[in-house]
Amino acid sequence: EEGVSAHETVLLASIEKLSRGRQRLRARSIMTREFDIETLIRSVLDFPRPVIMFRHITTLLKQADAFHAVVETLGEAYLDRPIDKVAAIESRGFIIGAALAYKLKVGFVPIRKQGKLPAENFGQDYQLEYGVDRLEVHRDGIQNGEQVLLVDDLIATGGTAEAALRLIGMAGGSVVGCAFVVDLPDLGGRQKLERLGYPVFALCQFPGH
Repeated sequence: EEGVSAHETVLLASIEKLSRGRQRLRARSIMTREFDIETLIRSVLDFPRPVIMFRHITTLLKQADAFHAVVETLGEAYLDRPIDKVAAIESRGFIIGAALAYKLKVGFVPIRKQGKLPAENFGQDYQLEYGVDRLEVHRDGIQNGEQVLLVDDLIATGGTAEAALRLIGMAGGSVVGCAFVVDLPDLGGRQKLERLGYPVFALCQFPGH
């Protein structure tokens, strides 16, 4: 810029970087101070089966400030990471994943249940308590060598997330990490993914199942 010395340019850049850092810290502080994530998540007993305590994020999503804070906080966790795509698991993962992809200015790839994708795709089976299910992704959704962040609303036993991670690997993608709103640590899913070498980030935890 005309009239500005190299020293002044470096100084201005340093001040701007410091200001951005302070803004990020303030955003995280506001998130922690104003929103207790656990209290904004609905707990429903005996759904979808008896003795299951279902943790549902719709009560969080309906509050604009809380939804915004969740996306901002997840975004700050990965803002400086080299990410090409956010891949999210059907269905509530789409809500968080698409918003996060917008925040990070990267592409979004839906990982869907069997038979929901219209174009050429491939899939991965995974074990349920009472059977087998399957996730699928479009064959052109993830390119070889792309850096991918996996997103879902909740991590429980980790079976669904592990299947999704296998799909990303089969497509040639490299997993940057796994991001969730809710972790149920007693069910061991986070530990399973971390044992496989995938870093996991979650905003809150609930005991039990």
